[in-house]
Amino acid sequence: MTDYEKICDFQNLYKAHTVARLSKRDNKEVILFEMNLSENLTGLSQSLKDKTYRLSGYYDFMVYDPKERKIHALHYRDRVVQHCLCDEVLAPLIDKKLVYDNAACRLGKGTHFAIGRVSKFLHEFYNKNGTQGYFLKCDIRKFFDNIDHEILKSKLRRIITNENILWLLDMIIDSFEKSPGKGLPLGNQTSQWFALYYLDCIDRIIKEQFRIKYYSRYMDDMVLIHPEKEYLKQCRASLIECAARELKLEFNEKTQIFPIKNGVDYLGWHIYLSDSGKVIRKIKQQTKYKYKRKLKYMQYAYAGDMMDLEEIKQVLSSYRSHLSYGHTFKLQKHVLGEFVLKKEK
Repeated sequence: MTDYEKICDFQNLYKAHTVARLSKRDNKEVILFEMNLSENLTGLSQSLKDKTYRLSGYYDFMVYDPKERKIHALHYRDRVVQHCLCDEVLAPLIDKKLVYDNAACRLGKGTHFAIGRVSKFLHEFYNKNGTQGYFLKCDIRKFFDNIDHEILKSKLRRIITNENILWLLDMIIDSFEKSPGKGLPLGNQTSQWFALYYLDCIDRIIKEQFRIKYYSRYMDDMVLIHPEKEYLKQCRASLIECAARELKLEFNEKTQIFPIKNGVDYLGWHIYLSDSGKVIRKIKQQTKYKYKRKLKYMQYAYAGDMMDLEEIKQVLSSYRSHLSYGHTFKLQKHVLGEFVLKKEK
């Protein structure tokens, strides 16, 4: 079975559907799709085989976590196809091309993996150098909005030769523009894998040219640790030049070098070393405010029968799990510990 045949396969599409519907089974689109499941999956399979498949377009909504963003989401049938494409072809192919500390969206990795790696790096660095060193923190200006379609297609053609898969990928890439020839929708699963691979040349400069041992990247958010400030300045200059020349991207004003003793903000945490060399992880202040607002809303929603107890328990469990990765005893005690639910009389 070729890679494209894997995408067209009925069983693989069914498996993709079971993943795509997770936590969305009460969604109207999912319900309608499942009412004629066999017919819908057969139709998708056949349209992919004869290449009459077309995307149904996007619908928009706003999210405010951690900052205001407009999400462009595909309709459910197209999300099924994207899950199949990513799970059967893109993830296995792209994942093995990436450096180890490229942490977003990959099996066995994620935000907690990235935070743990930076903490480990700091511990090792302190044992060798104390606190005499520097962070280079990098961030791309409007990363998803500025990904160039032709550059992305060219990169994908270096690792994919199947013309049918390239036809499908080109259709997905060309289905959205933030500006002419640029931009990927935040709501697409394919966008995550495209974004991971798009910055691979940046990873290679850091790991292979500058030999930076202590490096972590989560999408376009990067942290480098090194004893010498001048060395990091050279690295930053090379990254800025490569991003402009090879990727048509710019680093934003958050791209700065600062002393290790100041700590670093990364993925919602402030990570720093104590005088004794202990690595401390604290939740950023804006994240605390977000938690407090959410908890206050859940009290209001529960009192008005807009949220049930099980849903609230799931949210609280996820909060406690996330907070367990840092030094958050007081936060859990005073914020989560004092959380009380009451029904309106």
